[in-house]
Amino acid sequence: MIILGSRHLPVCCCLLLCLLSGCASADIIQAAVGADVTLTCKYDAQYYGRLSVCWGKGAIPNSGCANEVIRTDGTSVISRLSERYLLTGDLGEGDVSLTIRQVQESDSGTYGCRVEIPGWFNDHKHQQILYVEPAPPKPLRVETREVKERTITVRWTPGFDGGSPITSYRIDLKNKMAPWDTAVRTEGLNPELTEATLVDLRPAKSYNLRMFAINSVGMSESSNVLTITTKEAAPEGPPLDMQLESFTSHSIRVTWKPPRLDLRNGALRSYSISYREYDPGSKQFKRWQHLSVTAMREQESVTLKNLRPSTKYGVLIQAKTNAGIGPASTAPLCSTLDEVPSTSTTEAIKTTSTADATRKQKTTIFTAVHTASIVETTAATVWGQSSTTSTLVPPDPPVVELREVRDNTVSFCWTAGFDGGSPITGYDLEYKAANVSWDSTKTVLDFNPNQTEATIIEIHPSTYNIRMFARNIVGTSEASNIVTITVGETGHQRDELSTTSSTESPPTQAAVSGEESQSGRLATIVVPLVLLVLIVAIVTTWQLRRVKQKKGSLELGSESLQEL
Repeated sequence: MIILGSRHLPVCCCLLLCLLSGCASADIIQAAVGADVTLTCKYDAQYYGRLSVCWGKGAIPNSGCANEVIRTDGTSVISRLSERYLLTGDLGEGDVSLTIRQVQESDSGTYGCRVEIPGWFNDHKHQQILYVEPAPPKPLRVETREVKERTITVRWTPGFDGGSPITSYRIDLKNKMAPWDTAVRTEGLNPELTEATLVDLRPAKSYNLRMFAINSVGMSESSNVLTITTKEAAPEGPPLDMQLESFTSHSIRVTWKPPRLDLRNGALRSYSISYREYDPGSKQFKRWQHLSVTAMREQESVTLKNLRPSTKYGVLIQAKTNAGIGPASTAPLCSTLDEVPSTSTTEAIKTTSTADATRKQKTTIFTAVHTASIVETTAATVWGQSSTTSTLVPPDPPVVELREVRDNTVSFCWTAGFDGGSPITGYDLEYKAANVSWDSTKTVLDFNPNQTEATIIEIHPSTYNIRMFARNIVGTSEASNIVTITVGETGHQRDELSTTSSTESPPTQAAVSGEESQSGRLATIVVPLVLLVLIVAIVTTWQLRRVKQKKGSLELGSESLQEL
């Protein structure tokens, strides 16, 4: 039995050594593209002194290091394959851990550390496996390029793409005081873009804007957050509750309230009061007279003086911001009182404006888009007369072509026409809802003369019309062809669940990766032990059966001898 055991002992020992050496797995390190990774390797420098150490990529051979990437003599680094390979530990303490800076997917593989200890078969060898995987992109850097009354243009600089190309961008826009879950979200932006214009915003409003970059792995963290306040615009609404009161035979009192808060488009600075006398004989109005009143309170009033007795007057009131003057509020004609002795008593007469009259006056008092007042119209007329003696003319209108409409993102381009004999100095884009006229409120964007394409983001899904004008030093062209676009709601999702999941997914993936790594290490320890126990059990069983068979044959031989 002892002899048989001694025969199989070398086999068992070799098998055990094979199992332990062949199945013992190296440490597994997982890292994202662009990160710095440290692979640990240490020895007892106080016991051995300073020793030569090499790191190689690949399994550790019988001597030296395969595909050596760095080597030290124990005091300093004497060779390295790239500046990305560093020994940042304390060599004097035996810390020869390898640091790889900004790892790439090609850095994945097995790395071996060999500490060359004097003597035969004394080298200390440590092997590690590095897995480098793509990661979500790094955050963008976004900045404001241009701010107008109803538009914001931003540009951005992409960060590191995480080892996988950026496939799209996302923009979130919200009111400054609102939470991010109320933001208007624009997704699927072309990865080649570095600039975009958001349109249809409100004047004199503060917004917050942030961006995200997306690749095949996931979404980046938020960019820096911009706080942007659009510029003021002329008020869109007329003054409210306008009333005219016959105060005396020579005066009329006018009272009113400011326009609706959401239609003021900025801080109100003053009111323009225009009034004129009506001549019943000729059935015509006389010249306008003007008065300015500083905006101070929620109930304004002024008294028009030095008027004629028993005379009707028409009055208009317009609110002003720093950006311009708004539509007029009107009321029926009001007459001054009859001139009577001062001892007599009179009863005041009031007239009140109506909302319908206000809306009608908005379109009849003002001129077209390019002439904001009577003075400007006159100037345009004078220019028209003088232009006949000049060889320079306004440019021909450009031709606008729609390139792509994706959700709420619109890309278009244009081709310039004849410049009128003078270089084109810029382009104006007019943008309005399809169900209103061009005289209604619209968005105007201007572009420099070198631009021939643009991308805008419409935050309110609907159908819109766009047209363009070209400018030179002489004037503005006629309108271009009108392009009708319809933007959808797909890009305006406000899904808290999707936002939450996208934010929490990286830690979850990291946890899963950690669990898989731990289970992998446990398996590399348990599997060899189980195999060893099975082999020992098989060998022991086989040995016992041989012993029993031999013992049986010996007993049979003794019985035969007894019979003899």
